[in-house]
Amino acid sequence: MHGDRRRRDPLVSTSQNDQHVPRRWLTASDCRLDDFIGTVEQQTKLADYPFAATVDRGVVTYDSNELAQVTHDPARRQAIQAELISALLDGPGIVVFKAAFETDIINRATAAFERMIRDQRASGVTAGDHFAKPGANDRVWNALEKLAVRDPEIFVDYYANDVVALVSAAWLGPGYQVTSQVNVVNPGGAAQSPHCDYHLGFQSDVVSAEYPAHAHRLSAVLTLQGAVAHVDMPVESGPTLYLPHSQKFDPVYLSWRNADVASYFDTHHVQLPLSKGDAVFFNPALLHAAGHNRTVDIKRMANLLQVSSAFGRAMESIDRGRMVKSLFGVLLSRQAEGMSERRLANVIAASAEGYPFPTNLDRDQPVDGLAPPSQAAITALALRQRLSVTDLNAQLDSALTRQLSSVEMRDARS
Repeated sequence: MHGDRRRRDPLVSTSQNDQHVPRRWLTASDCRLDDFIGTVEQQTKLADYPFAATVDRGVVTYDSNELAQVTHDPARRQAIQAELISALLDGPGIVVFKAAFETDIINRATAAFERMIRDQRASGVTAGDHFAKPGANDRVWNALEKLAVRDPEIFVDYYANDVVALVSAAWLGPGYQVTSQVNVVNPGGAAQSPHCDYHLGFQSDVVSAEYPAHAHRLSAVLTLQGAVAHVDMPVESGPTLYLPHSQKFDPVYLSWRNADVASYFDTHHVQLPLSKGDAVFFNPALLHAAGHNRTVDIKRMANLLQVSSAFGRAMESIDRGRMVKSLFGVLLSRQAEGMSERRLANVIAASAEGYPFPTNLDRDQPVDGLAPPSQAAITALALRQRLSVTDLNAQLDSALTRQLSSVEMRDARS
């Protein structure tokens, strides 16, 4: 015998608990309060974020006007994005951009959202909510597509915003998919329970535990959560509560129903007042909860942005072809008026499908590269060529037909 060749029984092995062996599965019992506290009780240092303006209650805060002066330089832009990645991944997990949107654009979009809410109420629709009592708030699902179709000029000016594009591309890379839900917490609206967000945050503990530990870590980098303040939000109006650094707790998606963790959140969360036009973006694994609106006159409106990786699945189904067809005429007009290429590209990124798959490769073949052109690429080229709306619509319809699996294929022998 050359040494002991006996094999350990994998069902009784304790190697998974060895600190040198990575955990492959997580359970709710892994949410030990001492471990959780050791993760979240960290200091956020301004020196680690040279492009930031301040650190406010542990949250990295940027001056959007100052960033705009340097993001036109590709090297600086990438350096800022690297800093944002650090803040969202290894830092507090949340960043705030002061004055991310101009007041006039916010006001126009707010008026459009209010029209949607009035129409929704008149139709008798009561929008449900993930973490609040149905009907307690006013919520507009798929506000992205609705705004594009109903008010394309407002959409173009709103989503030309460079802060949204800057942080979305930093966290998710190109081809990201924007979705939007408008949420209005009316006076007296109750606070939410602390929670994590989509994907695994929308699963039960039992289902979440069925995903291996590496999938828990992957889930957090497939989505970017955001909120744009459409009114001034003093603390008494209940802006969102956050627990900085909580996204770094490995079993965080299994922690938010834990009574000890919830109690710790209640006493240690931070709550930042926001001004109209400010934007907040955070890691979806960060524990957070909307606050209690204790005012009698503030309808706390936020445009909630859920931005998905090209490699993930967005929560809402959106007809992006319909959006682009509605927007293209306005894009042509803004181009003629001198809107920059970057801002035009931001609108395309926020509306068109940026990823060419899934498709039907029998018909939609990658002739000129490794993949056929995406809807966003078709739209961008049409804009550069100044095609008519009719011509673009025909190209989009042709591309959609090529992608469908149900269209009969020609006999390969013909």
